[in-house]
Amino acid sequence: MKEIKVIGQNRTGAGKKAAKLLRKEGLVPCNLYGEARDENGLPKAKAFSAATTELRKAIYTPHIFVINLEIEGEKHTAILKELQFHPVTDELLHVDFYEVNEEKPIVIGIPVKLVGLAQGVRDGGRMNLTVRKINVKAPYKQIPEFLEVDVTKMQIGQSIKVGELSFPGLEIVTGKEVVVCSVRMTRAATSARAAAAANAGNADSTNEG
Repeated sequence: MKEIKVIGQNRTGAGKKAAKLLRKEGLVPCNLYGEARDENGLPKAKAFSAATTELRKAIYTPHIFVINLEIEGEKHTAILKELQFHPVTDELLHVDFYEVNEEKPIVIGIPVKLVGLAQGVRDGGRMNLTVRKINVKAPYKQIPEFLEVDVTKMQIGQSIKVGELSFPGLEIVTGKEVVVCSVRMTRAATSARAAAAANAGNADSTNEG
């Protein structure tokens, strides 16, 4: 996984009013969850804020990152856990991070990268990518930037399901029956098959004559 640095500041104010004031200053309220627990054994969050400009580089991208958080001198290694956006303006409202280490496995969605040109596409079909990410479980050091899926041998009408895939060092969490990609019939392919069938029929008639 690629790494990226995000700088934050501790925050003490809580509630909607404090969050609104932060956003006016171009800051986004954030929480960092990890090993810390409260007296009830529930996850205890470290509250901080980060500039929207700092967070953009980790959020508005198709890539996944390990994030090196630096919060007033404290350093943490984390991944994005949850994002909250305004339902109308799409403004980034809140970010939750999850602290990671080299030993503890994490569950994260990895982008799918289709490799090769499917035979079914060569024959006029259309490749359909159903899921853009597959959830896997592993220590973050073992997690790749993307998962390669070879589609070279796929014919029209065929699909690849999650259960057919395996990746060294990774435990796949997404359900086995989930379809990753498929090659669909198109009008062009239908017409080409009809024309080929007609030509074959004409050739047989000619040979019989």
